[in-house]
Amino acid sequence: MILVNNPGDWAHIYAPLEHAPWNGWTPTDLIFPFFLFIVGVSITFALGGSGANGQGIIGKIVKRSLTLFLLGVFLSFFPKFDMTTVRIPGVLQRIALVYLTCSLLFLKTTPRQQLYILVSVLIGYWLLMTVVPVPGVGYPNLEPTTNLAAWVDRVIITPAHVYKATKVWDPEGLLSTLPAVGTGILGLLTGTWLRSNRPATDRIAWLFAAGCLVTLAGLVWDGFFPINKSLWTSSFVLLAGGLAMLGLALSYWLIDVKGYRKGVLPFVAFGVNAITVFFLSGLIPRMMNLIKVKNGTGATVGLKEYLYQTFIAPPFTNPTNASLAGALTFVLIWFVILWWMYRKNVIVKV
Repeated sequence: MILVNNPGDWAHIYAPLEHAPWNGWTPTDLIFPFFLFIVGVSITFALGGSGANGQGIIGKIVKRSLTLFLLGVFLSFFPKFDMTTVRIPGVLQRIALVYLTCSLLFLKTTPRQQLYILVSVLIGYWLLMTVVPVPGVGYPNLEPTTNLAAWVDRVIITPAHVYKATKVWDPEGLLSTLPAVGTGILGLLTGTWLRSNRPATDRIAWLFAAGCLVTLAGLVWDGFFPINKSLWTSSFVLLAGGLAMLGLALSYWLIDVKGYRKGVLPFVAFGVNAITVFFLSGLIPRMMNLIKVKNGTGATVGLKEYLYQTFIAPPFTNPTNASLAGALTFVLIWFVILWWMYRKNVIVKV
């Protein structure tokens, strides 16, 4: 998402680095559910020995969730700090809610109960979105501004506090957070399976098989509940979750079982400080754009835009390639920082 969120030029972006306009999906649409999935997996390893009723653990979970939520709200506030128009939902806010819910589910329920909850959430959300008439519209629908999730956002969050690009609904809104929790539960079930005492080859084989079945189920469900990241439809949960299971099975087999670890460390450097780099990569460009300078044509632009126009874009004749180069440069700069942090064992925990 650091690459996706920081193109050199928002008007020139390669299609795989953009979200699908509505129904359907692109590689970019998979990044957020993959993260929520691995949050669920990580919970099983982090809390696996915590016991079912540890109030101290629950207190830490609540504190961490609140911290994540407030960091997301701060990103929405900065730099205007306007209470009347601040966006309340967001990526970090959704991560916080999914982490909180899935952590409590892991501590208080069995894997079988988690599976029942997952099925209930996915079917219940499907029925809500396709059967319940939308107030003011009169019929259920899945259109961008008139679906039930959009109505809930307008009523509870209000248009002044949703994503400004959509104006009357939010891609990280309230109702669609329910199936997003389902993505986290898929991670819980996967993590529990990986922590079992079965041979590694058995765990990988069954995880790969399950990933194929879950992906297929998502594609089948797409026929009557379209894959849609903005609505986080049940079919999207299954498609993204199944692909995440396949990716994890392949990574586990290659890295942990076969020992192929060349080229892995850069991903580890990003991974151990994932929330930190996501937060700062959203904050620093805004800070840079508060610094105004004149470009070669005499126009006043933000510092980030000035650096792109002056040092990155000129060598390229294709503006889309230039835009991609700007994004890659931003990622490379962060890699250097994170690599140094990793080598120095500097890990910022939220």
